[in-house]
Amino acid sequence: MQVTIRLFAALRELAGAELVEAFEGPTVPLDELRARLAERHPALAPHLDGVAVAVNEEYARGGTTLLHDGDRVALIPPVAGGGAETAPPRVLVTPEPLDTLSLRDLVRSDASGAVVIFEGIVRDHHEGRAVERLEYEAYREMAEREIARVVAEVRSEAETAGSPLHGVAVHHRVGMLQVGEIAIVAAVSAVHREEAFRAASHLVDRVKESAPIWKREWGPGGASWQEGTAVRP
Repeated sequence: MQVTIRLFAALRELAGAELVEAFEGPTVPLDELRARLAERHPALAPHLDGVAVAVNEEYARGGTTLLHDGDRVALIPPVAGGGAETAPPRVLVTPEPLDTLSLRDLVRSDASGAVVIFEGIVRDHHEGRAVERLEYEAYREMAEREIARVVAEVRSEAETAGSPLHGVAVHHRVGMLQVGEIAIVAAVSAVHREEAFRAASHLVDRVKESAPIWKREWGPGGASWQEGTAVRP
């Protein structure tokens, strides 16, 4: 059997964009794949304990997960932190500039007394260092699926709490962004501002924690991948 391993951000630079590993037998446990990668690719070994793993664009939740022939495995380092609707979609990861007003119009309804918009903007500094630009990279297919899961989770929690949301949307940009450009837009509408603000805050926090999106910081001293949050599948 063979499995394909996709790598992102700093891991890709250490070992290449894609690896193919062959095993005997019809299945292999995920822990065995980790051990194989540590042995055959020493540059990856120090990082393997800190990465999450996705199998066929779904987070794996244990080292005993069995891999099968043809499975697509992705190593997800700590992340920086669509649907089938007509354009614009409610969930999108795109290299194109983001349009805040289109998301506002997408989520609002005549019953909405509040629409909360969050814009994440590239700033010119980070932890005392000058920043000239940021480069975002994503495992795009999985990022959109994970963001859609977070959106559904936030909507379900609001419904359970008795304060349903009218609309929720998240767009995230990838590629090279200059200072002042928008990296993420999250939009939430509801009857009242309190539930809209609360849901928007939860939404952005969870997207940053779980969506496989990374950023590289460019400054006068060169470029480096930013330390992120370890993914919790």
